[in-house]
Amino acid sequence: MARLTSPGLNMNVCSLWRALWLMRTVVGFARPQEIYAPHSIRIEGQLTLGGLFPVHARGADGTPCGDIKKENGIHRLEAMMYALDQINQDEQLLPNVTLGARVLDTCSRDTYALEQSLTFVQALITKDTSDVRCTNGDPPVFVKPEKVVGVIGASASSVSIMVANILRLFQIPQISYASTAPELSDDRRYDFFSRVVPPDSFQAQAMVDIIRSLSWSYVSTIASEGSYGEKGVEAFTQLSKEAGGICIAQSLRIPHNSKLEDYDKAVQQLLETQHSRAVVIFASEEDIRGVLNATKRANQVGHFLWIGSDSWGAKGSPIHQLEEVAVGAITILPKRSSIKGFDEYFTGLTLENNRRNVWFAEFWEENFDCRLLSSSKREDTSRKCTGQERIGIDSRYEQEGKVQFVIDGVYAMAHALHTMQRELCPDYPGICPDMEAADGKALLKYIRNATFNGSAGTFVMFNKNGDAPGRYDLFQFQTTNNTNPEYKVVGQWVDSLQLRVEELQWPGDSEDEVPVSVCSLPCKTGERKKRVKGMPCCWHCELCDGYQYQYDETSCRLCAYNMRPNPNRTACQPIPIVKLEWSSPWAVIPVFLAVLGIIATIFVMATFLRHNDTPIVRASGRELSYVLLTGIFLCYIITFLMIGKPDAGVCAFRRIFLGLGMCISYAALLTKTNRIYRIFEQGKQTVTAPRFISPTSQIAITASLICVQLLGVLVWFAVDPPNTIVDYDEQKTVNPLLARGILKCDITDLQIICSLGYSILLMVTCTVYAIKTRDVPEDFNEAKPIGFTMYTTCIVWLAFIPIFFGTAQSAEKMDRKLILPFSICC
Repeated sequence: MARLTSPGLNMNVCSLWRALWLMRTVVGFARPQEIYAPHSIRIEGQLTLGGLFPVHARGADGTPCGDIKKENGIHRLEAMMYALDQINQDEQLLPNVTLGARVLDTCSRDTYALEQSLTFVQALITKDTSDVRCTNGDPPVFVKPEKVVGVIGASASSVSIMVANILRLFQIPQISYASTAPELSDDRRYDFFSRVVPPDSFQAQAMVDIIRSLSWSYVSTIASEGSYGEKGVEAFTQLSKEAGGICIAQSLRIPHNSKLEDYDKAVQQLLETQHSRAVVIFASEEDIRGVLNATKRANQVGHFLWIGSDSWGAKGSPIHQLEEVAVGAITILPKRSSIKGFDEYFTGLTLENNRRNVWFAEFWEENFDCRLLSSSKREDTSRKCTGQERIGIDSRYEQEGKVQFVIDGVYAMAHALHTMQRELCPDYPGICPDMEAADGKALLKYIRNATFNGSAGTFVMFNKNGDAPGRYDLFQFQTTNNTNPEYKVVGQWVDSLQLRVEELQWPGDSEDEVPVSVCSLPCKTGERKKRVKGMPCCWHCELCDGYQYQYDETSCRLCAYNMRPNPNRTACQPIPIVKLEWSSPWAVIPVFLAVLGIIATIFVMATFLRHNDTPIVRASGRELSYVLLTGIFLCYIITFLMIGKPDAGVCAFRRIFLGLGMCISYAALLTKTNRIYRIFEQGKQTVTAPRFISPTSQIAITASLICVQLLGVLVWFAVDPPNTIVDYDEQKTVNPLLARGILKCDITDLQIICSLGYSILLMVTCTVYAIKTRDVPEDFNEAKPIGFTMYTTCIVWLAFIPIFFGTAQSAEKMDRKLILPFSICC
């Protein structure tokens, strides 16, 4: 009896006994030639991958294998050979390491596949040869079989389930290219199983997403009896409950060996819930045809809205001569791509250059309908093969749909081995002892973490259960412009749904309108569904009010602070941003007054310049007069800055000129009134003229007063650099359609008053000196006009400050507050 050894396997007692029992059962009753599978493909390499492919169909009359399967068998097998060639030629992937293979035929039978898979665990089984001796008394020499590090396959889910049970005992990782049964996602039972194809649970999720996107909440299901149909509907039902909002009106099952009356009965049951027009169908091609035929017999063409699984896909056989019943059906098919490199490889294969495939001669006979001279199974009446036939030229060739996944499965194993080699053998060319001693559990970890760009350009990765992400193409059977009906791609599902609803067509008069399949009529846009207690598929409709929008079918959400709901409340849109426009009355009038003021100021300044050396100009203090005119000019210029569109530059100039014009004006007036006051006060005591009354001194005093304002502005720049903001709170009205955002400089009311505070201080001080100089002699007639000006200015400012802080904020009023005082003051 064989003795199991488990170096590095760390198997528990239960697993060991289970392995012993299984080996005894299988080895004891299986034929030796089937166990060791001499009829297999063996490719030498430093690391060996196992391969399981349905090269032959299930045999009849007790024979394990039947006819050869050209597409599902040979195409997929050669895809593995092609992938191995590409990897071994790649200097970047597994450098200095050659991948070999041991490929076996499952004959599309789970029990036969289990027997074949024992070949993969031979290296882990050590025979007890203590009582075996050669005739000369020497111990026998046994050739140790190669160690299989991982297995690619199998195809059918039933085969993968059977094989996975024994491979997990010996911790050999397995990657399937076609098995989609949801139960294989159970990582506790099939912990060493992974796959590069999505499980059927993703397909069910895609169906749920399609139904939700079309606002269907009341649907029926039809399943063929068996694991495919029943498990598919079970997954769909479970996901529907988890998603919510979808109720199952009818859940029907088509039995094996069904009759016409079974299909008619199913259709009659579907018609009992008239509003449930959507029908999810997980069924075989025969059952799909039976249901469509029954629908036609019941004269219900165009009533049902079919959602078909991948067994329907884009095939013509299920709907042949039933096209009018299938119009509008949405079907699902795993996303596939044709690998151009494989086409070139496969069509270039001949009997001469492909001797490694032991089944290729049998394929050649079947593909070209000819007979080879040696050990042919075909009848003698068949023509003899010349060997010069060419695939794709002398025979029809179309790449099988799972070729892409076979290649991706081999590459996934190669990338995992490459990462393992890079981490365990960083400075070792090839395979180091640490890598040779590593067990399958270590390799499994690298497989689950493998991510790479697959053969079709799509990203290959595995989730925690070893499943590949779901990628499906969505089709709809349509009639376009009364031409022949055909399947049209209307979207895809890659982790989430992308369905082009506008391209969908439906049976009946309203081809472009999505029909309903609901318990209650859909709510209008902008309304949410309020569920009726105890009736999850029925609801009342409530309008989303205020600044809320319809987030989904059952809830409203508040828009962001800078957004408002669109007119139909299905989404949020930006609140319009406004500023003071040049055409506004609040801008036209100040601009007009400012232009008049600027013209008048320029006229006075030109007059002064023209008569610069006349006694009257010199007597009026021409230097300070020029300074005063400059300040008045800047007061008028600030009007244009306040109306201009705010940006960083405009805001900076606003800060500078906000108080500069008045500061210059008040500084000049203060210097002049102070000079007059000091002259007459000094004259009361002595005839000596006071100090600093020369024009140069007056300009210096004025400049020093102005520099204080500029210094404050520079400090303001350093503490808070100028920028613009949009204020959405000032004009956020009850009616969202009237809401506006105000584009303005980031200047607060307090900052404005602080900026003008120094000018106010100069104004108050100047007023004090104006009061003190009110009694100067009549010949010095400057003092009284200055005093009058300061009195009126104080009155204006006393009125302006409470209005500034008390008036409701708006874009026009805000700028009016800034423009108006300057115009009045100047």
